[in-house]
Amino acid sequence: MTFVDLRSDTLTMPTEGMRRAMSEAELGDDVFGEDPTVNRLQRRAAELMGKEDALFVASGTMGNLLGVVSLARSGEEVITDAHSHLFLAEGAGASALGGIQLRQVQTETGVMSADQVRTAIRPRDDVHEPLTAAVCVENTHNRHGGVVWPLAELRAVGQTTRRSGLALHMDGARLFNAAVALGVSAETIAAEADTVTFCVSKGLGAPVGSVLCGPTEVIDRARRWRKMIGGGWREAGGLAAAGLWALEHGIGQLAVDHANARTLAEGLAEMDGLSVDLDRVQTNIVFFRPTAIPAADFAESCRQRGVLGAAGRDGRIRFVTHLGVEAADIQYALQVCGEVLGQPAAV
Repeated sequence: MTFVDLRSDTLTMPTEGMRRAMSEAELGDDVFGEDPTVNRLQRRAAELMGKEDALFVASGTMGNLLGVVSLARSGEEVITDAHSHLFLAEGAGASALGGIQLRQVQTETGVMSADQVRTAIRPRDDVHEPLTAAVCVENTHNRHGGVVWPLAELRAVGQTTRRSGLALHMDGARLFNAAVALGVSAETIAAEADTVTFCVSKGLGAPVGSVLCGPTEVIDRARRWRKMIGGGWREAGGLAAAGLWALEHGIGQLAVDHANARTLAEGLAEMDGLSVDLDRVQTNIVFFRPTAIPAADFAESCRQRGVLGAAGRDGRIRFVTHLGVEAADIQYALQVCGEVLGQPAAV
């Protein structure tokens, strides 16, 4: 049976070239700052983001946590979208470990307007309210279907935070997907943020890791926080080598992933019994809603035929394209979805 796993782009496996780079990596103790491969990855990441410094961490969740607790103090508040990964999918780490409150902004697509951010900032002269310390934006936005922040909106929010004396953190887990979709450099997108984290373990194809980038002063604080939460690692050069390989060879794959996602979304949209918002399919994520049967039942029927997706409690199913998914796999996934609905796929 054909097997197509569309649950997440975290499912990518290292290529042979990446495995060779990992096995040949020069190693040292990163807690002492002596792993040359980790140091190379951090320098490269900082260069790509246009930042002073960078810190290699185990996950995007860790990168976001370290970014937020290094920009805000216990008792302060960070503004973020109500459906952000930071708020919904990181175990309440900012509040549990940093004592930081998250203020939610309701949006249609995960893109907060400058006016919304301005309204959410607390007055500094009211002792009843927490102090606003920072704003967090997510680009691309996972739960809104891989939506990309328009540069104009991002720049407006950046200008608002600077004028208000706030820091701006960017959850750029899929930042390179945004860059490819907009046809600009990652540095152009990251320019508005004080700190930015991006994953090498999603579409770029590395097995583990994210990088937090920002000013040296902030990265120094983040490094201390990383140690406190048990995130210091020793001979991590093998993983860093995978990250370096991914940055050199993996970015070009993202356009293919986007094209596959568009083909998938358009095919699903042709089927009776499925609802797809094609305007939100801008990168490698496709959300759709079965209208005739429960999402969990639809996903289970697909799984039995070899196509895996992620069914959410909100009645939607998520498919994510990645380097492990080829054009033929997309056609098979559409065929299976059509079979589950009792109709041929329009492929």
